[in-house]
Amino acid sequence: MGDLPLERVTPTRPFLHSGVDFAGPLQTLVSKGRGNKTRKTYVAIFICMSTKAIHLELVGDLTSEAFIGAFRRFVARRGKCSHLWCDNGKNFVGANRELHDLWNEAQMTGEVTSTLATDGTQFHFIPAYSPNFGGLWEAGVKSIKYHLKRIITTHLTFEEMTTILCQIEACLNSRPLCPIDTNDPENLDPLTPGHFLIGEPPIVVPSPDLQAVKVNNLSRWQHTQKILHDFWRRWQEEYLTRLQQRPKWMKKEKEFAIGDIVLIKTENLPPSKWSLGRIIDKHPGTDGNTRVYSVKSGDSITKRTITKLCAMPVDST
Repeated sequence: MGDLPLERVTPTRPFLHSGVDFAGPLQTLVSKGRGNKTRKTYVAIFICMSTKAIHLELVGDLTSEAFIGAFRRFVARRGKCSHLWCDNGKNFVGANRELHDLWNEAQMTGEVTSTLATDGTQFHFIPAYSPNFGGLWEAGVKSIKYHLKRIITTHLTFEEMTTILCQIEACLNSRPLCPIDTNDPENLDPLTPGHFLIGEPPIVVPSPDLQAVKVNNLSRWQHTQKILHDFWRRWQEEYLTRLQQRPKWMKKEKEFAIGDIVLIKTENLPPSKWSLGRIIDKHPGTDGNTRVYSVKSGDSITKRTITKLCAMPVDST
C-alpha cells in the first residue's frame, strides 16, 4: 500500500485541499400535496483532504452549471479551495473548463491581476475507472448513499431533503478521530472534524425519539427527524464496526513491464469478447511503485490503474 499523498498529511485550513463526488439519484417532490411529481436530485459531497470534514450540497442535476452553483455555495461557506480532486465525470471536466474561462475573463491589470491569479482552484483528475484513487470521498459517498436509500420510505421536498442533509453533515463531522489529550485519563473528549470547523463537535437540535411511532401518525417535520435518527443509528453501528478492523495491502505484487500484454477489465462487453492491451509506459508514484500504466488498445492509448489490468500468460519461447 502506497504512502498517503502530501495533501493528506500537511496541516492546512479545512477544505483548502478537497475532494468531491456525487451520490444519488434521490427522488424529491416538486412541491407538497397529493399528486405532485417527483424529480431526480443528487448530493455533492466535498471532503477535506487533511481533516476529513464533510460538506454536503443538494443539487438538481448532474450538469456543469449545477456543480458550479454547488461549488460556489461551498466556497462561500467554507472558504477558498485551492486544489480539488475528482474523477473524470463530464460535469467536473466541463466545470473545470468553465471556471477556468471565468477566471481568465475576470483578470485585470496591476496588483489585482497577481492577486486573482492565486485565488483560482486547480482541478486534479484521477485516472479513469479508478475509484480506489478517490477512496477518501468514495467512503463518504458510501456512508451517505448506502443508508439514505434504506431509511427514506417516502418522498421529501427539496427543502426537507436539504434540512436532513445538513443534519447528516453534522453527524458525520462529529465522528471521533482520536483522543484530544492522551495524558489526562479523565479527559474522554475525542478530536472530531467539527473541531477544525467550529472549534467543537457539531450538534443537532434535540428531538424526541420517534422510532416506535408509526409513520402514519407523524407530521412531515417529525418524519424528517425520524429519518435522521434512523440514519444515525445505522451509520454509527457501521462506523464503530469499521474501527475494529483496518484491512491493508501487505503483499507487494510484481509490476507489469513495458511491452506486456494485459487483459483490461471493461464493463458491458458482449459475450466472448475480451479487451486486450499492451503496456507502453509506466507512471510510478513518489514511493517508486507503479500503480498507473499507459495501455495501447487498438488505435487508442489510455491510462489504467493496476486494479483494472490483469496479467495474461504469454509463451515467450
